[in-house]
Amino acid sequence: MDGFELDHPVFDGDNHFYEAEDAFTRHLDPALGPRVAQWCEINGRRYHVLGGRVSRAVTNPTFDPIAMPGAMYDFFRGNPDGRNPLEMLSAREPIRPAYRDPTARLATLDELGLAGCLLFPTLGMIYEEPLSHDPEAVGHLFRAFNRWLVEDWGFNVDDRIYAAPYITLADPLWARDELTWALEQGARMVVMRPAAPVTTEGRKNPFDPAFDGFWSLANDAGITVVVHAGDSGISSNGYATDGFAATFSGGWKPSIKSFAIEQAIRDYLLSIIFEGLFDRFPNLRVASVENGAQFLPDLLKKLRSTANKMPGYWKDDPVDVLRHHVWINPFWEDDVDEVAECMGPDRVVFGSDWPHIEALPDPVAYVRELKNFSADDRRKILYGNVQELLSLRPT
Repeated sequence: MDGFELDHPVFDGDNHFYEAEDAFTRHLDPALGPRVAQWCEINGRRYHVLGGRVSRAVTNPTFDPIAMPGAMYDFFRGNPDGRNPLEMLSAREPIRPAYRDPTARLATLDELGLAGCLLFPTLGMIYEEPLSHDPEAVGHLFRAFNRWLVEDWGFNVDDRIYAAPYITLADPLWARDELTWALEQGARMVVMRPAAPVTTEGRKNPFDPAFDGFWSLANDAGITVVVHAGDSGISSNGYATDGFAATFSGGWKPSIKSFAIEQAIRDYLLSIIFEGLFDRFPNLRVASVENGAQFLPDLLKKLRSTANKMPGYWKDDPVDVLRHHVWINPFWEDDVDEVAECMGPDRVVFGSDWPHIEALPDPVAYVRELKNFSADDRRKILYGNVQELLSLRPT
């Protein structure tokens, strides 16, 4: 392919399911519906109601019909034809079985030439923030969601599909209990959003000692904590309309909302180093997925600058600590050479975001982006690194 042949499998580090319509309600006490999650119908279209408020974060949360995988590929490739991104989403198709059924997904992996994938939520990544005013309701929502997930998908399908239960830190005791349950169910990773959770005491730094119960268990179990892009509650401070669905709401013009994902993960990773989480828990592994990577050079500069200004604060070089404990899945359109220069090729994970509209339609085509890498480093990025993350490494 493009001058070289792969002699190893390709494992996709960022795939998604589209939630079943009862994903949040099947295991939710109906009496909690008005407080947590319900369905409603407005002008013939169904929406979730979260905490008593209609969520319009997704145009059609039933996902039927749905836009094709990679519908916005040309936009993220630089939009050579100068099209309005909304035009790219006009074509729809009935929902495919592979989006909701593990057996069908296995067949699709074969068709795509993939050995396997990590599987993450779609709606699940954006539903914590709308309920953040009620931390207990957040716990009810995601406990129900995770029971649906293990029931419909399981956490390991034939060693090829690894689904991640969602962890919220809104309640520190809930987080530890839920991680305990996930480990008992055979989870190889868990997923959370890059955000300071809202607890009963207000927003808290996720690396505050109040959450050490969760981080200690993750450390001791040796499970990877995936921090995946979602609704992190990043404020535009008046420069743009806030809300997850607001990026293109202004029509054909740029918005700083486009950079909210980068801000969220940059602040998260800076804080994880500033708070010394890896000093307290040296066995932790964290993977940043679908947060992009353009923020990395600036992040490393900020860490080095802080270290120079505060000599002696860290016993080890903070950049080295980051590189040891953190893996990065860049956007497929990012400069992967730059990412590898920042983190090292053994900390770069390929992920296509399939089948989302931002996805790489043909995931294996990503090999073209790795033309400057050695065969050994290509294998790490396309297969080996994610296999390392999937291996439990208990203390």
